[in-house]
Amino acid sequence: MRIGLIGVGNIGGTLANKFAAAGHEVWLANSRGAQSLHAVASEIGGIATDLKGATASADVVIISVPFKAFATMPADLFAVAPAGQVVIDTGNYYPMRDGTIAGLDADLSDSEWVARQIGKPVIKAFNSIAAKSLIAKGTPHGADTRVALPVAGDDASAKAIACRLVDDAGFEPVDAGPLAQSWRQQPGTGAYTTDLDAHHLRIALARLTDGDRALLPLRREENLKLILSLPEGPGSAQSIRALRAQWDLPEDIEPLIPRGSGYSSYT
Repeated sequence: MRIGLIGVGNIGGTLANKFAAAGHEVWLANSRGAQSLHAVASEIGGIATDLKGATASADVVIISVPFKAFATMPADLFAVAPAGQVVIDTGNYYPMRDGTIAGLDADLSDSEWVARQIGKPVIKAFNSIAAKSLIAKGTPHGADTRVALPVAGDDASAKAIACRLVDDAGFEPVDAGPLAQSWRQQPGTGAYTTDLDAHHLRIALARLTDGDRALLPLRREENLKLILSLPEGPGSAQSIRALRAQWDLPEDIEPLIPRGSGYSSYT
C-alpha cells in the first residue's frame, strides 16, 4: 500500500520505519516541508513530500500530530484524496500541551473531533502505546506473546485495513468498536500505555462505564503526571505496572516482553 504519514515524530517516525520495512510505499510529510525530511526518508527508503503530497494518492493516511497543529493545517488538505482512502488518527488530546479545546472532553472522543477538523471519517489506532514500546515490542504475526492495540472506527473495511497495519507493525489488533467509543483507549483508561495482551485489553475496554467517561479528563491529567514523574517515562516497566495497578490489571509484564527484543523489563 501507499501510505502517507503526516507527522514524523516518535510515533509517526517509528510507524514509517516499520511500514517501509514491511514493504509499503511510505511518503513522509510535516509542517516544515519536504526538505526537513529528506534524510529520514532516505534512511528508511521512503519519500519526502509536502502535506498535500502525502494525501493526494495515498491508500492510507496516518495523522500523528499534536492536536494544536490542526489549527494550521490546510483546509483543502484532502481535496484531491482518492475515493476509499483510509485515514488513521494516532493522536491524543493533552491540554497541558495543546491548550483547552472546547467541546472535546464534554461531547466528543478525540478522534471524532479530528474527523470534524479534516472533514473525513477516521480510524483510531496506535494512540494507546508509548513510543518505547512501539519500537521494541513488535513481534511477528502468530507469535505466542503479543502486545495488543485497540482499533476503533465506523467503517468495517477501513478498520480491517487499519488492523492489517497494526499486524504489520508487530502487534495484535483488537476491534474496539465504533469511533464514538474510542474514548475507551484514550489517556486515563486501562487501555492506555499498559501493553496488554488481547485478552486483557478486551477486559480493559469492556469494563469502562459512563462514570469512567465522565472522569476521563481528571484521570488523564493524573495519569500523565504520574507517567512523567517516573525516571524511565512512558513505556517503562515502572510506568506500565503503575497504570495497570490503577485498573486492577495484571502487574506482571514479563509475559508480554518478547525474548530477544532488546527491551528490559527492569527499571
